[in-house]
Formats: sequence, structure tokens, C-alpha cells
Amino acid sequence: MTVKALTIAGSDSGGGAGIQADLKTFQELEVYGMSVITAVTAQNTRGVQGVYPVSVDGVNEQLRSIGEDLTPDAVKTGMLFSADIIRACAEQIKKYDWKQLVVDPVMIAKGGAPLLKEDAVGALKEALLPLAAVVTPNLPEAKVLADMNIHTFDDRKEAAKRIHALGPDYVIIKGGHSESDDIIDLLYDGDTFHPYVSKRIHTPNTHGTGCTFSAALTAELAKGYTILEAFQTAETFIHAAIEEDLGIGSGHGPTNHWAYKKKRMGDAHGSHSSTS
Repeated sequence: MTVKALTIAGSDSGGGAGIQADLKTFQELEVYGMSVITAVTAQNTRGVQGVYPVSVDGVNEQLRSIGEDLTPDAVKTGMLFSADIIRACAEQIKKYDWKQLVVDPVMIAKGGAPLLKEDAVGALKEALLPLAAVVTPNLPEAKVLADMNIHTFDDRKEAAKRIHALGPDYVIIKGGHSESDDIIDLLYDGDTFHPYVSKRIHTPNTHGTGCTFSAALTAELAKGYTILEAFQTAETFIHAAIEEDLGIGSGHGPTNHWAYKKKRMGDAHGSHSSTS
């Protein structure tokens, strides 16, 4: 049986984030990817030059097309842009009873451009997070969702608790925006904290890391893996993608979406060679 995943997000003309990153990630993890585009952005590694939202009717029609024919095994949201689009997505997700919803609360682009209107944060909290299996904010996004400053690791735990109270089953606060050489991504299940520690890879080519991480998480949940198993794979996937970057563009370049599979194939070949 073919496993299917749906991404509801914006299009990145530079190919490093958004719909493009999600579909690449789904493909690499052998999940059939579908998309609903909420906005078209003109962007490259230097930044976002323009944002052109799709009408609510256009978003609804795309969602209906998927819902009436191609039921996804998991869904992720990325850039939703406005309160109206967020509410429309929430209504359709409830209508079609789509489970395994991963919400990546995309608010600000890597270069600093806003990707979510200010009045949309309330709609995100009220309409979408109660439907989510997982929400995956970075530290600046967690600060907004939890309505608190985050300085210490204990602050992160408190923020995770506050965000969990908004309705998602699980919260993953990503630690890449910290200044430490040890990056700690924190999974909270409503009872226990599960930290994942990795060494920072010093590179400017991190465009699309949030989209890619949440897409990998979505793909693994679609396959039926537990949240802890999906979390582990998503961490391994994004670490490989950053470690073996593509080195393209003159700004924040994209990660390498085929690095994970390449590494796995290399490891398997090495293991086979050593035992033959």
C-alpha cells in the first residue's frame, strides 16, 4: 500500500524551503507527496523578494481535491500566511478527519522577512493547534506561541508546557537558534521531556531546515512510526542534509535533501563490504 503525505504550505521559487523542500523530503523517505499551495513566494538564498497569497477559495478547492480522492496518511502545514487561510485549513482538516497533523508554525523567513501576518497567530493557536499531533516551533516561534521569553533550558521546558496546553499531542522545540555549540531539540509528550543533542554544524547553508525537519517527521508518522521513532529519523535526516550541503547561491543556501539516503546507502555498502 502506498503511503501518502500532504503538505499545506507556500512555494519557494529557490527550491530550498516550503512546498519544494517538503516534496523532496517525502520522496527521499519513499512517501508519495501531495501539496496545497497557500502562497507563492519570490525568493532565493539572499532573501524573500515577494509574497503572493493564494485566495481562500483557491486553498479550499485544493484541499477538497485532495480530500475527495487522495486521503493522506499524515498532513503537515508550513507557511499559512493569514488567519483566513488558517481557519479554512482547520475546517477542511476537521471535515475530512485527517489525523497525524504536523504543524510547523512558519512565521519568519531565514533572512528575517515575515511569513505570517500578526493577526494570524491567534488563529493558529485557536483553530489549528488543537488539531495537531505535533507542533515544531523554533525558539523565536516558541516564544510567540508560549507568550514568554526563553533564555534558559528550563524556560524551554516551561514554553513546551504552555504550548502543549494549547492542544497538540506533542511539542518539539527546536534549538538551532541558540548560541550553543550543542543544539538541543526538545520533545515534550505532556508528561516527559525527550531531548535530542547534536553538535552544531557551522555553515551558512541552512535554508529550509525547519520545513525539511517537519516534513521528515510527517513522512515517518505517515508510515506508522511512533513519535519517538519519527523524531529520531527526522533528526538524522536533517543532520545529514546540513552536514553535506550543496554550496549553491550567495546567501543562506539550501540543505541537501538526498544526503540522508546517500549516507544510508553508503553505510549499507560499507557494512556489506566488511562482511563479504
